[in-house]
Amino acid sequence: MNQIKRALISVYDKTGVVAFARFLHGGGVSILSTGGTSDLLKKEGIPVTEVSSVTQFPEMLDGRVKTLHPNLHAGLLAVRDNPEHVKTLKKHGIEPIDLVVVNLYPFWDAVAKETEEAKIIEMIDIGGPAMLRSAAKNYRYVAVVSDPDDYAMLETELQKNRFALAPQTLKALAGKVFKLTASYDGLIRDYFGGKKTDPGKFPSLLSFDLEKAEDLRYGENPHQKAALYRQTAQKGGVVHAKKLHGKELSFNNYLDLDAALEMAEAFEGPACAIMKHTSPCGFATAKDALTAFKNAHRSDPLSAFGGIIGFNCSVDARTAKAILDSGFVECIIARSFDAQAQKLLMTKKNLRLLSTPRQSAGQGSAVDVMDFKKVSGGLLLQERDLKDPSVGDLKCATKKRPTKSQLPDLLFAFKVCRFVKSNAIVIAKQGMTLGIGMGQPSRVDSCQIAFKKAGKRAKGAVLASDGFFPKPDSIRLAARSGISAIIQPGGSIQDEEVIKACDKAGIAMVFTSLRHFKH
Repeated sequence: MNQIKRALISVYDKTGVVAFARFLHGGGVSILSTGGTSDLLKKEGIPVTEVSSVTQFPEMLDGRVKTLHPNLHAGLLAVRDNPEHVKTLKKHGIEPIDLVVVNLYPFWDAVAKETEEAKIIEMIDIGGPAMLRSAAKNYRYVAVVSDPDDYAMLETELQKNRFALAPQTLKALAGKVFKLTASYDGLIRDYFGGKKTDPGKFPSLLSFDLEKAEDLRYGENPHQKAALYRQTAQKGGVVHAKKLHGKELSFNNYLDLDAALEMAEAFEGPACAIMKHTSPCGFATAKDALTAFKNAHRSDPLSAFGGIIGFNCSVDARTAKAILDSGFVECIIARSFDAQAQKLLMTKKNLRLLSTPRQSAGQGSAVDVMDFKKVSGGLLLQERDLKDPSVGDLKCATKKRPTKSQLPDLLFAFKVCRFVKSNAIVIAKQGMTLGIGMGQPSRVDSCQIAFKKAGKRAKGAVLASDGFFPKPDSIRLAARSGISAIIQPGGSIQDEEVIKACDKAGIAMVFTSLRHFKH
């Protein structure tokens, strides 16, 4: 093991660096430093040698150039048991560097906070990654520290081993560096890649960075191992939600929470989605969270048992009480919970509570507006389905036109369709679902399920279909159930027969020329 005698410290995040540098100095390690780090250490009474005295050049170009110099990088890259390397160092009067402590400019924080591109570009670290990579490449002789969380562990091992580190520690630190620099470059790539001039053009090479957030108990089933990974560029969404209460989340919990949150946040005004197996069993928008929950739960109380609930708003005590009175619930995700609501919900030991701020699609990374489907040997990539028709987009196909009061329900029901697995049928009225049929190979079967769920409530309600009706059989079912208006994409070779069936039943029907398949 090589003893550490000389260290280079240059950090943006100065958490814990003073204590670590003082520890190194106490162990006889001489310290090189730059800029703000050097000023801080000197202020704290820790002897420091300025990097400029080693490079024989001052920092220049507003700090852009300060560590990019052979007097530093040769000291990092020299192989200590290579006679020619040692001879070269002596010839040029270069001393080896045994430890590098560097962390990087927080580029993505700058992207999130700044609107001026010039300021964002200045946060692309050049010297930091170069030093980290040089040290990591030569890890057999140089220790490289890129994470302040490692200071305590290193102090313990250095103290134990007379200021030397074990080979396995050196290699682990180097591996951490290459993960960091790859991810860091990925963030920069995403920033530039996100400025697409042609929104319909997909990249010829696709890559993005994920870091493991946690190991999960198991996957979809107990015999499957699983882990959760998060996008390093993303700060919102389920993966970054704050867990306020309850036991650890499962693989299936994350899937359902994501589906519930995405659905609720697609609507303006208070909305509540109740999910089972990533499919909605009830959804509603209303004047407040309480009414939205009650209406969503009323859609299908039986299926809602043991479900996942998502809100696009805050949850108050009255809503919390209604949820507890409704029966068993696995998880709730919302913008926030007021103090009384949280206290009430926390009486259920196994109920998981999560809060997350709202985040628009596309914020954080170029890939956020994309939808990925894993297939054997690769990925399918598409734009996310974020488009919904407006009243002006609708074409009335029947003699009877929808009433002014039916139009909002038609648009609501069709929007719900994009969160329901195909073939999707949604029966709705007054901003809430009454019956949902989904996931059937036959659209008629989905209709039958939706009508069974809605029961007598279907009378006077509207019906939405994610795809066209291939035959008029579903229309005859709708007529028997009392459906007053239908919204569907249109485009079937049997459209004329479907329209005739609606006219015969006195049902208004509009075409969207837009479908919402969700496989």
